[in-house]
Amino acid sequence: MGGIGASGIILLVLIALLLFGPNKLPELGRAFGRTLREFKKGANDLMDESKDRGANANRVDVTPEESELPKSERRLPE
Repeated sequence: MGGIGASGIILLVLIALLLFGPNKLPELGRAFGRTLREFKKGANDLMDESKDRGANANRVDVTPEESELPKSERRLPE
């Protein structure tokens, strides 16, 4: 958890219990979980979009020009 130990977590839970009451804590926990899940989903979507954009930026068109093709592979004029 970084800088917060077990005693710090217990203290935070006790303060939350005093402020919101025992009936409100599960509801707050669910709301916090949903918020965290949506944040992670949004962050992952941004990361995926960024990766896709980066992959497309490195692509090079290697299709040969019509004049570079052998005569047997050239398209007939329409």
